[in-house]
Amino acid sequence: MGKLTGIRVIDLTQFLPGPMLTMMMADQGAEVIKVEPPAGDPARSQGPFEQGHSVWFANLNRGKSSLVLDLKGPEGKAALCDLIRGADVFVEGFRPGVMARLGFGWEEARALNPRLVYCSLSAFGQTGALAQHPAHDLAVQAMAGFISINDAGDGSAPVVPGVAAADVAAGLTGLSAVLMALIGRERTGQGDYLDIAMFDSLLPWSAHIAGGALAGGAPPRSATQRSLGGAAFYNVYECADGRHIVLGGREIKFARALLTALGRPDLVALAEAEAGPAQAPLIDFLRASLRTRSRDDWDRFMHDLDVAYAPVLDFAEAFAQPHVAQRGLVVMADGRHQLAPAIRFAGDAWVPGPVPDLGQG
Repeated sequence: MGKLTGIRVIDLTQFLPGPMLTMMMADQGAEVIKVEPPAGDPARSQGPFEQGHSVWFANLNRGKSSLVLDLKGPEGKAALCDLIRGADVFVEGFRPGVMARLGFGWEEARALNPRLVYCSLSAFGQTGALAQHPAHDLAVQAMAGFISINDAGDGSAPVVPGVAAADVAAGLTGLSAVLMALIGRERTGQGDYLDIAMFDSLLPWSAHIAGGALAGGAPPRSATQRSLGGAAFYNVYECADGRHIVLGGREIKFARALLTALGRPDLVALAEAEAGPAQAPLIDFLRASLRTRSRDDWDRFMHDLDVAYAPVLDFAEAFAQPHVAQRGLVVMADGRHQLAPAIRFAGDAWVPGPVPDLGQG
């Protein structure tokens, strides 16, 4: 029995943030009813596929049931009313105002079920100047300042990030908010409304890098930031084979260990300097040195040193690591690869739920 067994969730979301939120609840035993339009969640058609399902869709919608409803018609509206009356949580990801126009805004839903926890997920929130601005993850990251620092640290143009951070931030924030509201309901007996924005969820993630701008000063620039490319021991280096290795710890003990092994303990003092131009000579030395051997050679060289480092792995290499198998982080179920939840409780045996076909209850 999962920690959320007995909680019923109505999920009207698609793509990434909402499905991630509700799947994390399903993984812990919640009953999640995924309400889909006749065409289904667009993620269903996004390949690659395993056993007839998109890998993306399967890894965000396992353990749910699927119910097809046309919310513009009377039958679909009546069915959703019935679902709301018996639900604990309602999650929707439409553009602000859409649910109200359909007759299922917060006020209407609360009238049907005063104990309902109602969560709206959107790009910029239900209010404010940007509320109606259409956006997916990339645009939200751009508006939040994150794309401006997503460069190579050399003044080059920003690039598309590898992680949909705004999507994921909203999913995690929404999950936390829903669980808080459920705990609060135990005390008050009343549900709550949650306005969760991707923009709002991502912005606090900048505190450690954008403190100057937050305090009214200059925005951060990668080349002068300790965690964005301006520090020698928090950086990415190319190796002789064109692959890469990262130095990922700035503590002086790590710098001393590596530089001593490389025969240049005299450079340790540079690792203590301010990030930016003062560390440039050390960065240049490490770039030249690390280009002399392959990534795997450096991996073997550093393995027994007290150095915070890592080879840059592609996803195939990352999933194939013994550590992944030892911790059960990729599970085979019904012929499909499933990424295990990061939240697993001692004594609870987690088994992936089935992936629903469209309209499969």
